[in-house]
Amino acid sequence: MGRGPPVVTPRAEAADGGVARLLRAAPVPVALVVLVALSGVVLGRVYADPLLTRLMAGAAAGSVLVSVAARRLPSWLVAPLSVAALAGWTLLSLRLAAAHAALPGGLGEVAADAARNAIPRLLTAMIPVEPAPDTVLVPVVAAWLAGLTAAEVALRAGRVLLGYLPPALLYAGALYVVGPNADPAIGPTVLFAAVAAAGLATPGRRDGPAPDPVAGLTPAVRAAVRLRLVAASAAGLAVVVALAALLAPVVAAQVDARPVDPRRYVEPPRVESLDENPLIRISGWALNPDQRLLDVRTVAGAGDGGPPRIRLAVLSDYDGVTWRVGATYRNAGRILPATGPTPGAPTDEVRQEITVGDLTGRLLPAVPTPREVTGARVAYDPATGTLIRPEGLAPGLRYEVSSVRERPDANLLPTANVPAGDEVARVLRVADGAPEPLRRLATQLAESNGAPYARADAIATFLAEHYRVTADAPSGHAYPNLAFFLFGPRNGGGQRGTSEQFAAAFAVLGRLAGLPTRVVVGFEPNGDGPVRAADAYAWPEVLFDGVGWVPFDPMPRPDSEPRPVEEDFRPQPEDPPPSEVPAPTEEPSATPPAAAPTPGRNEGGLATPVLVGGGVGGLALLVGAVLAALVAMRRRLTRSRLDAADPEVRVAGAWRELTDALRLAGHPAGPGLAAAEVAERARRTLADARAARSGDGAAGPADRTAASSSTGGPDDAAVDELAALLNQAGFAPGSVTPEQAERAARLSAGFADALRAARSRWGRLLWTVHPGPLRWRR
Repeated sequence: MGRGPPVVTPRAEAADGGVARLLRAAPVPVALVVLVALSGVVLGRVYADPLLTRLMAGAAAGSVLVSVAARRLPSWLVAPLSVAALAGWTLLSLRLAAAHAALPGGLGEVAADAARNAIPRLLTAMIPVEPAPDTVLVPVVAAWLAGLTAAEVALRAGRVLLGYLPPALLYAGALYVVGPNADPAIGPTVLFAAVAAAGLATPGRRDGPAPDPVAGLTPAVRAAVRLRLVAASAAGLAVVVALAALLAPVVAAQVDARPVDPRRYVEPPRVESLDENPLIRISGWALNPDQRLLDVRTVAGAGDGGPPRIRLAVLSDYDGVTWRVGATYRNAGRILPATGPTPGAPTDEVRQEITVGDLTGRLLPAVPTPREVTGARVAYDPATGTLIRPEGLAPGLRYEVSSVRERPDANLLPTANVPAGDEVARVLRVADGAPEPLRRLATQLAESNGAPYARADAIATFLAEHYRVTADAPSGHAYPNLAFFLFGPRNGGGQRGTSEQFAAAFAVLGRLAGLPTRVVVGFEPNGDGPVRAADAYAWPEVLFDGVGWVPFDPMPRPDSEPRPVEEDFRPQPEDPPPSEVPAPTEEPSATPPAAAPTPGRNEGGLATPVLVGGGVGGLALLVGAVLAALVAMRRRLTRSRLDAADPEVRVAGAWRELTDALRLAGHPAGPGLAAAEVAERARRTLADARAARSGDGAAGPADRTAASSSTGGPDDAAVDELAALLNQAGFAPGSVTPEQAERAARLSAGFADALRAARSRWGRLLWTVHPGPLRWRR
């Protein structure tokens, strides 16, 4: 017997139909997941490992899947469900990132710290960025919100092209954050466009065959309608091709332009004067030799070179008054950017556990050159290798640091040359005003020593043979102090000093002799155990080609008697300088430096505007997050200016707040105006703003005396007083008291509040979120 046709049961037919519907519905959600996840791929190029990319891919998949699973629920329920899932995924991401970064503390403490500092630390983090709670929070939340908004608009409302907008914005934001810190993202961008095109090309889900738009028309009308459709499509295609032909060269010309790095708009962590110039702390430590500053335990790798020196800071900048670190610190994770050692130089890997005792400030001691730090959040300057803890040191702080100690090859030094050019101009610069005796001494020491190493050795030998080390020598390393140290009468306090004067004199004489030099402050312990103030030490270093930075020891040998300075080296007698030269402060400037679709219903019967409203709500969350971030960054900038420890810096910050307020009001102070002229413009600007607000057409006396003296309001005397404080800070460093600095902060805050209050409601809102002060050059 012949077989009949196969029998298809209703259950099998339903299963086949379900699979077909699933295959028809899957492309758009998959495309959305891929588009959002590609933002993680782009942003992950500046991260140290792929953890961030995985977390953002999980956020993309989770947000879209929640919307797909809740597609039969009312649209107003989806957002709360998705936000609850977002909270869970965010906490899991923070826990994974905290474990990856080995951060101490509970999940609540870590999450609170990440929420407070996520955006500033993300934009000040060192490249490559280590995935930590504060550097993954914003990308993960942004990826989830982008996926939620895209899924609701594209799947529920059926607006696929409009649903691509949130992933596109997120992708553009990732490109902007990366900036010039990675190679062009050509592959991910091409894939983004291809996936988006594939999602658009996939036919939408339909329960039956698509209706013919021209069905029921007469043949003549049907032909005319189809002809018009073809003509419209051809015209649209021609317009697209023409725009591509016109705009493609312009866009292509911008490919080679260097992108803007958003990190330049965010101020990195700053340090106080004692951390900027720790060399002035040497004399204080010398007077308290038993003070216990650190406890050190070497875990591994001391090597054959003996106990390694522990470096506190590298000082490369000298202005004739003080040596400074001059570092730009960037927040870093456990793994620090690797600076390769000099080729062929022997190295030792050293791992130490350090416990802080009485050492204060923010500088974090470590054996040079640090590669990994655990147990403390750090910021790092790769140019000098200096570490800081932005929160400051505290007794009992314990951290572990792994370093690569480089040991220069002494056999190469006699014939090694020194580099020159712009790359080393910083460590070759001789500040103006060098005394003639110093120049003559450097010339005489270099005349008979042509090779760079011979010159450096001659300077070190001269200092070691002719000068005495004393613990009670006054601090100071300005040009007058060094001249008195080198040539002052021995019976009048000259020709003696601490390692501060020896290292500073060597570095200055070396630069005058054409050697690239710098000063290093640190400790020279005898081994494991306590590091006391007596172990504090400053030494000079010289840079040689093919060898690297080489330390020199200009200190006299123990129990050696210094020889008198030869008559050939002695200049005419000079009066001794003051015993102390105050550390310079940042000198403020009198002016800011230049610097409607057709209504319809979806499948469930809800109106399209209601569905689109869910997507708009997600976008509103994104916009709100951006505005909140701008407000937080503005407030952080104001606090950093007005809460600084140095009174002069606070006065300068108060003046910047005033000039920023003028610029926000549309009346910037010109670069050629003095402080009094800027104050006059500030009074006129406030009076005009109040007059325009009140509609009187002129500013009456009441407008000019709006704020009381108790609050530091912006009357004439208050603005003039702020200008006077600025001039005092600029021309009389060290004379500004903390009370005057607090007064300056109140005056600038009162002026800004009054100028803002004179604006309209929208003007006041724009004033609060305006990003200008974050990017205006200082």
